[in-house]
Amino acid sequence: MALPSWALPEYFEDVLPAQALRLEGLRRVLLDEFRLHGYQYVVPPCVEYLDSLVSGAGQEMSDSTYKFVDQISGRTLGLRADITPQVTRIDAHLLNRAGVARLCYCGSVVNAMPRTMTASREPIQIGAELYGHAGIEADVEILRLLARTLALASLSASRIDVGHVGIFRALSRLAALAHEDEELLFSILQAKDVPSLKDFAARLPEALRSALCALPDLYGDANVLVRARSLLPDVDGVREALDEMLHLAKHLADLPLSFDLADLRGYHYHTGLMFSAYCGGSPTALALGGRYDQVGQIFGRGRPATGFSLDLRELVNASTTSYASAGAILAPAVSEAGMNAYVVELRARGEAVVRELPGHEGSWREAGCDRRIVARDGAWCVIPLED
Repeated sequence: MALPSWALPEYFEDVLPAQALRLEGLRRVLLDEFRLHGYQYVVPPCVEYLDSLVSGAGQEMSDSTYKFVDQISGRTLGLRADITPQVTRIDAHLLNRAGVARLCYCGSVVNAMPRTMTASREPIQIGAELYGHAGIEADVEILRLLARTLALASLSASRIDVGHVGIFRALSRLAALAHEDEELLFSILQAKDVPSLKDFAARLPEALRSALCALPDLYGDANVLVRARSLLPDVDGVREALDEMLHLAKHLADLPLSFDLADLRGYHYHTGLMFSAYCGGSPTALALGGRYDQVGQIFGRGRPATGFSLDLRELVNASTTSYASAGAILAPAVSEAGMNAYVVELRARGEAVVRELPGHEGSWREAGCDRRIVARDGAWCVIPLED
């Protein structure tokens, strides 16, 4: 059966006025807040050369990206599935600042497949990125800004899971694992498959075997980090990772941080701290972020980098904040200097004024009008719109 001409592809949807008002209202609030924290707004294009879009992001991002051939250059283009690599390119290649750069963005991305069964294939990605500072202070700032973002949507994180790829990479180096074995171990830890982990670690020296097998149980509050000190080897990579997480626990004690040393979400992209924010009882993270130092190297300049992003559609759906329209004023279809000046004055005050068109009596409420302009005692004034 042929699809009707008005049908959309699966997992794509139109946004109608009421929901669009909520999306745009929250978008403006968040971008204004980012500006108050020094984050400058950038607008990258929705299409780039494929190698630029997926650089440093791993095969997963390549698989999520729509690809097609540019009719001008003959090169493969991609329809962006993530804005963060684009912002990294802007920082590294276009801005090229000597010091810290704080950038923010908001725009649609397109995924070849939905990330979950209920997700849109066209998320509206909004986020903030901080470039040029390698210290933990940047991560603290980004996590604070993430918490503020949720608060502006009338939400609070039920938990913010924090991991660190440095621990896994340090243990892999210590075990001198081949690339294939490292990937296998990564998959086992991601699945928290304890029997397979024990089988894998059986061939390793006792200290390493014990450390790897301890990782799936090292999750919870900051006490987990204290336990990890005694269970994991005191080597470069492990030591620094635990120090950074302990710093977060100390300086972000008012946030619901939890620590999971076996969580490797984003392992192929992140270079240090990683975090996921959950709200309510949802099993799906509402916001993701973390360190991705040196990813800009492919654009000619590697820099320390940390940030977060989320889907504005999901944020609005989870939010209880409403952005009610004040309603529009219907102006009569007459060309009279005094009335025209009155319309200009009303619009200058922030009122929406809709010009009446002939032949549509009785339908103006559908267009959002709840008042109208009439002449009374020789002057123009606004009165309620009668049904």
